[in-house]
Amino acid sequence: EVQLMESGGGLVQAGGSLRLSCVASGVTFDEHSIGWFRQAPGKEREAVSCISSSYDSTYYTDSVKGRFTISSSSARNTVYLQMNSLKREDTATYYCAVAGPYYCSGYGLLSGLRVDVFDSWGQGTQVTVSS
Repeated sequence: EVQLMESGGGLVQAGGSLRLSCVASGVTFDEHSIGWFRQAPGKEREAVSCISSSYDSTYYTDSVKGRFTISSSSARNTVYLQMNSLKREDTATYYCAVAGPYYCSGYGLLSGLRVDVFDSWGQGTQVTVSS
């Protein structure tokens, strides 16, 4: 059984930083795409970033480019999302999920990072950015 667990969320002032972690069991991250997504109250879940070790590829949605960095540790089977220069609009519950390695690669991202192809969602970690 695949299980993902997010951690690292919290309350931070605008301009501050947080590092989210996504730890997996039952799946080897190196063989899959790992995505970070977020959902604010009353809004749809949106894609934030992904990483695919198989394709040596990363992706960021435009609103976080230059501020967020995704990385992974094979030894720890963990994916991180370093979030800097946080803004109030980054406030949301952040989730990680797994998909085939293709979906975070050049061709697989032609339609953007697709939420529907990811599964085994974690329980989420809350990020709140205050002004």
